[in-house]
Amino acid sequence: MKSSAASTTTRGFDPDTFLATIGDGRKILFVPRKEMIFAQGDGADAVFYIQKGKVRLTVVSKVGKEATIGIVSEGNFFGEGSLAGQLLRMGSAAAMTDCELLRVDKKAMMDALHREHAFSDMFVAYLLARNIRYEEDLVDQLFNSSEKRLARVLLLLAHFGKEGVPETVVPKISQETLAHMVGTTRSRVSFFMNRFRKLGFIHYAGGAEGGLQVHSSLLNVVLHD
Repeated sequence: MKSSAASTTTRGFDPDTFLATIGDGRKILFVPRKEMIFAQGDGADAVFYIQKGKVRLTVVSKVGKEATIGIVSEGNFFGEGSLAGQLLRMGSAAAMTDCELLRVDKKAMMDALHREHAFSDMFVAYLLARNIRYEEDLVDQLFNSSEKRLARVLLLLAHFGKEGVPETVVPKISQETLAHMVGTTRSRVSFFMNRFRKLGFIHYAGGAEGGLQVHSSLLNVVLHD
C-alpha cells in the first residue's frame, strides 16, 4: 500500500529546511484542532505544507452534501490547486489535530519551484503520488465492498506501509467522517468497526485522546476476495 506523503527526499534534499529559507511570502500558522484553514469558495492564493498535525479536506455539493476527499499529515502539501490557475478553493480544509502549517504565497512557491530543482523534483513526485492515490480511491469506490473500503481507509490513516509500523489513527475520528470517506452510512461503518474490533484488527486505546490503533492484520480484509 503506497503513501501519498511528500516526505520522500531527493538525494538528501530536506524540504523543511528549504521551505524555512524562502523568506518573503512564507508564514508559520498554528491552527487549533477543528479550526477551519480555508473554506470552499475562498480565494486560492497560497499553498500549505504540514509540519505537524493532520488536516481534513472536504467538498460540499450544491445540495449541501459533504464528502471527505482526504486526510493529509506531516510532510504533505495541500491547496496546490492555486498553482494550476484555480482562483477559488474547490473544497475546504480544517485541522483534525492541533497543526503547525507553513503557508507559502503562490508567487513565492512558483519562484521556489523554478529556482530549486531538487525541491521541484520532490514536489512533482508528491503530485504524482497524490494522483495515483486518487486513481486508487476511484477504483476502490467502483469495485470494492464498503467493508473493504473502510479497511483501506483505516490502513491509509494509520500510514500502514510507510516506514514500517502503523501509527495511532487521528484521535476521536468520528464514524460519520469515516462514512463520508468510504461512501456508505454511519450504521454500516459502526457494524464493520465492531466486527474489526472483535476480530482483533483494531483496538480502541481509550484515555483522553481516544485514539484508534490499527493492526497489520486488517490487511486480511483488503486482500480477501
